[in-house]
Amino acid sequence: MKIATNIAGGLLGLAFIAFSLMVLLNLVHPEPPPEGSPVALFMSAFVPSGWLMMVKIFELIGGCLVAVPKTRNFGLLVLGPILINILAFHTLLAHGVGLFPVPLFLAALALFLLWAERKAFLGLLH
Repeated sequence: MKIATNIAGGLLGLAFIAFSLMVLLNLVHPEPPPEGSPVALFMSAFVPSGWLMMVKIFELIGGCLVAVPKTRNFGLLVLGPILINILAFHTLLAHGVGLFPVPLFLAALALFLLWAERKAFLGLLH
């Protein structure tokens, strides 16, 4: 089980590190969404305000924390809300477009790690 959690943590951390660095270092230039769509309206507020950069910095920090076994639980606490927002964005605003396979794979990895460390997280409920 320890090997599986280390692999899952490494994959989750690597994915968030890579995706955050792509935006922070301006390595990708995605095509803009259709004018007037909910995605375009959301991004027109999200990007110019600097909110996207803040989220990407937290993704980078969370990805680094999840990749290291000793700090994995704290990294899951940082990445949890971000992952929920990614899933909500693709489900509610993009109507499922882009939800498969990457966001669901990342959610599955996070849920697996959460399940593997459930005893540590149960302490938060008491």
